[in-house]
Amino acid sequence: MKQVEINKQAKLSEHLASPSEAALGHSSELDGSHLSPHFTLGELTKTKHVTADKNIPSHEVIENLKRLCWWLEELRYSYNTLYCLQPGEDYDTSENVEGIIINSGYRSPAVNKLAGGVATSNHVTGCAVDIRCAGKEQMIRYASILLDIADGTGKDFDELLLEQHGNICWLHFAVRPKENRRRISFIRV
Repeated sequence: MKQVEINKQAKLSEHLASPSEAALGHSSELDGSHLSPHFTLGELTKTKHVTADKNIPSHEVIENLKRLCWWLEELRYSYNTLYCLQPGEDYDTSENVEGIIINSGYRSPAVNKLAGGVATSNHVTGCAVDIRCAGKEQMIRYASILLDIADGTGKDFDELLLEQHGNICWLHFAVRPKENRRRISFIRV
């Protein structure tokens, strides 16, 4: 597994989304850089919006994404253990294990603007992801698991937003380095 290495000597431009040496290149090169065992930098920075900054994250953003991936790994394991595995099946070898699909993770200020996000979005700092859900039931189960993780570990989150547009559902989940608000809402877009 190729881990993201951060070069502390890298020269960074002055804006928030300054590129790190570890992340320079096309997004396809970022796909192989793991933030955690099951999540790559590429999947947490992918976007359909084309911008001059290529949505390349800074060192600080990469650290925020790694913190978020800890939660995503816990969600993936718990969801699969509770709902996908047959009794006696092993998590590491089962073909029934489902992945968590990220619709949107880090967004540079330019990408965030094109996506219609607010300037203060947690996506801009790499502190938020939008998780694809197969429907309302899966969205509620994901939310319940994340609440259980927060309660069980004593770790807190900033936002847990259950969002829906027509029949499409997703879960917006954010974790900041500090000053988390534990904001929970249902949002119809």
